Amino acid sequence: MPLIKDIKTARRLVGNILRSRRTRKQLQQRLPSTTRPEPGSIEIAVYFADSRVNLYQIRQWYAPLVELAKQHKVAIISRSPGTALTLWDEAPVPTVYLRKVVELERFVAEQDLKIVFYVNQNTKNFQMFRYGRMWHVFINHGESDKMYMTTNQFKAYDYSLVAGQAALDRLSHKLWDFDLDKRAIPIGRPQADHFAAELPYTPDDRAVVLYAPTWEGDRAAAAYGSVASHGVALVKELLASGRHRVIYRPHPRSGVVDSEYKAANQKIIAMIETANAADTAAHHIYDDGPQLGWQLAAADVAITDVSAMVYDRLATGKPIIVTRPASPLADVDEGGFLGDSEWLAVNQASSIVGIVDRVQSDPAALDTLHHWVERHFGDTTPGAATARFHAAVEHLIKQWNAQAALHAADRVESESAPFEDDEDEDEAPAAD
Repeated sequence: MPLIKDIKTARRLVGNILRSRRTRKQLQQRLPSTTRPEPGSIEIAVYFADSRVNLYQIRQWYAPLVELAKQHKVAIISRSPGTALTLWDEAPVPTVYLRKVVELERFVAEQDLKIVFYVNQNTKNFQMFRYGRMWHVFINHGESDKMYMTTNQFKAYDYSLVAGQAALDRLSHKLWDFDLDKRAIPIGRPQADHFAAELPYTPDDRAVVLYAPTWEGDRAAAAYGSVASHGVALVKELLASGRHRVIYRPHPRSGVVDSEYKAANQKIIAMIETANAADTAAHHIYDDGPQLGWQLAAADVAITDVSAMVYDRLATGKPIIVTRPASPLADVDEGGFLGDSEWLAVNQASSIVGIVDRVQSDPAALDTLHHWVERHFGDTTPGAATARFHAAVEHLIKQWNAQAALHAADRVESESAPFEDDEDEDEAPAAD
């Protein structure tokens, strides 16, 4: 058995090396035709040091960044060759590839950066934190009650843009000596202003149910995933009802740790394919596309795990069911919306059809839902969150201008201390 594991590990390492070489070759071919921003043209950067597997974290910011770029020049900084290739193809704002720290330093020196946004807690964020004379702002990749949302890493940023009052309460309870009034700015969920899109099916009288589970997690406290525990049973029942259209959107990392989880994911995908073959009008969907938003807006009911997807859906104001983690060690904070949410235990998965019907019409359930929508996101009128996002940016730029004027006469600070480059390309850290 150890020998088999060693062989598999060796094969995986060789495969990673070959993929890395191909990626670097592709990048070198693309670099000469890539247009770099003019010096002094970029005011706001989004720093994304992660690999392609976590691109979903920045993709959800594409539409808000396009709107922001109408007032301020925006660029994405990529540190990974594979990620840069993908961003060059799909990102709606310019992407610069800055693999080495010396390249990062050159970019910082030639641009007029006032704000740097971060969508995750990648350890390479600290290679950007070293630069002063700009605001380092955590915007995250979603709102949730996971422990990720109260990490002490929030203190590393100058400011954090958070969703609403629930986020402020969460941080105030968990972080010691953190100046919420100054450093946490509520903006709602600007992504929700861009959820509407053309549907990949023709609407009919079927109720649309989105099942969007998270991955299995890399530790017991974060074992929120329901694919293996709930997923197969609930999807089977919804497909068999004949009254529902299922949109299945699993987390892109599903099954990377647990083979049982991977097998359950593949089984659900196969079930959907079989159901569509039997009834083409049903048009059930296995969704692994890069766009997130239309699914949340289109679904009559959403079923999610404890993850940021709960709050992406909550921002639409429409019914949501949350799976109760099968693991008793999963860290679930029920002090907020999760304390009042519609929970789905493992032994209730086979009763999902009746539960889906109830949450769409039960007055008490709908009143509770609307209360928490307001608490987490404030005003969800279309355009309101975008307006708050832009107002926060203008506030930060005003603060930057004030600091720049105050320190205009200061001696220029040297920020060129040696910094070792990290050569492990396209290796994804644990994701939220």
